[in-house]
This record gives sequence, C-alpha cells and structure tokens, in this order.
Amino acid sequence: MSTTIWIILAGAVATYLSRIGGHLVLSRFERVHPRVEAGLNAVPAAVLTTLVAPVATTGGPAEWAALVVAGMVALRGGLSAMFVAGAVVLIVLRNVL
Repeated sequence: MSTTIWIILAGAVATYLSRIGGHLVLSRFERVHPRVEAGLNAVPAAVLTTLVAPVATTGGPAEWAALVVAGMVALRGGLSAMFVAGAVVLIVLRNVL
C-alpha cells in the first residue's frame, strides 16, 4: 500500500479512538458538571474560529468576500446555508479573480 493510504488509515483510527475515548470517559459519570458541559458546548465555536481566523488575517479579496457573505447569511439563515453561501462565493471568486 502507498504511504497516502497508511496516513489516511492512521488518521481514521486516531479520530475514532479520540471520539470513542471521550464517550467512554463521559459515560462513567452519572451527571456531567455544568462547567464541563459549558466547555464541551464551546468546542464547535472554537474549532470554527481556528478555521476562519487564518483566512481572515492572510486571505485575499475572495476569502474576505466569502467571510462577509457567510457572516451576513449567518445572521438570517442556518448553519448549512452559511457554509454553502460562503463556499459558493469563494469558489466563484477564486475562478473569476
């Protein structure tokens, strides 16, 4: 097998183990402390920020326009609509500019 296949398989195994490990740890408790629950609820926003921040600081006009459009759609639409609108704007502007 090629190195790429091994890397993909290792990544899949690491992802699975980290997800099932978290579930197994949390399933041992009857009740999760409110601070832990608040921290876990903040994880999606933190991950999204780590994906958006580098683009916002080093991106070009296409990336900035996609961020603005995604932000405006997020105010009125749902999460899926925001991602689709940002991706469409980014793809179109990268092919045009």
